[in-house]
Amino acid sequence: MSEIVPTYSLPADRNPASMYLSSLSPGSLPAMEGALHKIAVLLGSTGAFSCNWAALRFRHVQAIQTKLLETYDYKTVNKMMCAVRGALKAAWLDGQMTAEDYHKARSVKSISGEKLPPGRSLSPGEIKALIDVCKADNSPAGIRDAAIISVMYAAGLRRSEVVDLNLDDYSIEEGQVTIRGSKSRTDRTSYILNGGSRAINAWLQIRGLEPGPMFYPITKTGEIQRRRMSSQAIFNMLRKRADQAEIPSFSPHDIRRTHISDMLETGADVLTVAKMVGHKSPQTTMLYDRRGEQAKIKAANMLHVPY
Repeated sequence: MSEIVPTYSLPADRNPASMYLSSLSPGSLPAMEGALHKIAVLLGSTGAFSCNWAALRFRHVQAIQTKLLETYDYKTVNKMMCAVRGALKAAWLDGQMTAEDYHKARSVKSISGEKLPPGRSLSPGEIKALIDVCKADNSPAGIRDAAIISVMYAAGLRRSEVVDLNLDDYSIEEGQVTIRGSKSRTDRTSYILNGGSRAINAWLQIRGLEPGPMFYPITKTGEIQRRRMSSQAIFNMLRKRADQAEIPSFSPHDIRRTHISDMLETGADVLTVAKMVGHKSPQTTMLYDRRGEQAKIKAANMLHVPY
C-alpha cells in the first residue's frame, strides 16, 4: 500500500498509539501492539509509534480494512481494526482530530460472516485418560500434572492463569480458587471440588504449604524447583501427556472449551458460566460451546447409508 499518512514523532504521553496501548490489560497488549505495527507499515510508516494516526480519515481506514483482507481472515481483520479505532479515539480525546473526523473514520463497519469454531472439545474418556497417565507416573511430576489438568478442567483456566496461581489463591477448606484475570484485569472466583480437590491436595502433600506459586517446575530427576512455571511448560506438559494417553492432539485452550461445554451440558446457565470463566459477555461464552457438534453427530448416526 502506498504511503497514506506521513511519519511523525510525538512524546509518549501524546502519542495515540502509546495512549491506547497503555489502557489495555497485559493479556491484550501484545496482540494490539502487533496489529498497530503491521497497519502502520501498510501506511508507509516505520512502526506504530511513528505513524500519524490523527491524520487517518474514512477513506484511509476503509483502505486499511480492504488491504488486510487480502492476507487475514475476517475475524482477525476485525480484531486488528479494533486497534485502529483505539488509536483514533486516543487522538480525538487528546484534541488531535475533530469529533467529526473521528466519528467518520471509525464508522467503517466490521466485517460480518461465520466461521467454524476453532479447537475441539475433549471427551470424558480423554480427560480421564490424561489424568490416568499422570496417576500412573508416581513421580512428583505425575502428581503435579494430574493436579494441573484437574484444575484446568474443573475451573476452565487459561494456561497463563494456571501459571499465575498462588497457594494463597486456593482455599483448601472450601475448594474456592481466586483467578487473577490476565486479560480483563478482573479477578473472579471458581470452585474445584470432588476429584479436582483430591488432585490438588495430593500435590500439596508434596509441594508443602509455604507461600508462593501453586505449581512448581520439576526436573527430570524429580527435583522440585521452587519458582513459577512458564506457560510454555504447561503447553509441553499437556503435549507429553496427550502422547502418553494416545489421544488426538489438542491445545491447552481446548480444555477450557471442554469445561464450558460440559458446564452448559449439566444445565448451568450461561450467565453463571460466563462469570466463572471470566467472560464479559455470555455471547463470548457461547462461542466456546461444542454441544452442537455432538447433536450433529447424533443426527448423522440416525441416517442409514446402504453400503
